[in-house]
Amino acid sequence: MNRKLSFVIPCYRSENTVMTVVDEIENTVSQRPEYEYEIILVNDGSPDNVWNVISERAKADGKVIGINLSKNFGQHSALMAGYNNVSGDIVVSLDDDGQTPACDVFKLIDELDKGYDIVYAQYPETRQSWFRRLGSNFTKKITEYLFDIKGDNRKGSSYFVAKRYLVDEMVKYKNAYPYLAGLVLRSTRNISVVDIEHRNRIEGQSGYSINKLLALWLNGFTAFSIKPLKLGTYCGFFLAALGFVYAMVTVIRKLFITPMMEAGWSSIISIMLVIGGVVLIMLGLMGEYIGRIYICINKSPQYVIKDFVTKMGGKNETVK
Repeated sequence: MNRKLSFVIPCYRSENTVMTVVDEIENTVSQRPEYEYEIILVNDGSPDNVWNVISERAKADGKVIGINLSKNFGQHSALMAGYNNVSGDIVVSLDDDGQTPACDVFKLIDELDKGYDIVYAQYPETRQSWFRRLGSNFTKKITEYLFDIKGDNRKGSSYFVAKRYLVDEMVKYKNAYPYLAGLVLRSTRNISVVDIEHRNRIEGQSGYSINKLLALWLNGFTAFSIKPLKLGTYCGFFLAALGFVYAMVTVIRKLFITPMMEAGWSSIISIMLVIGGVVLIMLGLMGEYIGRIYICINKSPQYVIKDFVTKMGGKNETVK
């Protein structure tokens, strides 16, 4: 019995690139007749004409499924919308800009067949701006800290293949703000990577603005762990110890070294600013957690499907 591959591609500002990716997928998989496949294209509220491009291809090509979200929910929510509609044995995630080479997908699948649950493409040399590279490294460090991953030099990416059972487990998460790395790591640590060439973007630039990257980092920092809240305790102990030591030094200097020493307003203000800054940071983190609880209680949707198009027809208005 042939195995089936489900390709899931979130689309944003890619009306001139996504069909190049689709063509490469179809050319690659057609050379392996033992595999069936489907390609799920998720329009994440893109302001360009990409939905028309997707829907026209889906109506003409029985291998392509088009999903149109009602607004921009973010890359991870768009992927979850695709994952909820896969039918394959192996799920493949990749980008819509041509930087993730679909022609190398069987390198990842061959590694998956060695017994791993998920295999990421790892780029020895990335074709990204310094800001995106900084963001990727920061995200990796956050993940290592939150999930107690020590000494692992492997780097994940948006290009990966996963077994269907893992994706089925991931989509059980129904709340807003999904974070894929967290969803993977709470289910398995049986992970591998394969070195893949990272291409130049066909055209345009990344859809991740500074604001979106900051939101992604904050989401990763608070999604599946309470460790950030523990930072308040650590900072509190550190500042209390520092304040005690400073007070002792001040008393000793006043009594035995410089009795005429005047009170140092600058040092007092500095200490107040440090303590006040730490308090505000921790209040912000607590507010973020409380806000997420409020959103979850109110059942804010992870995504809303406005249109669903296949060659056989479509359906509308699905909320998850």
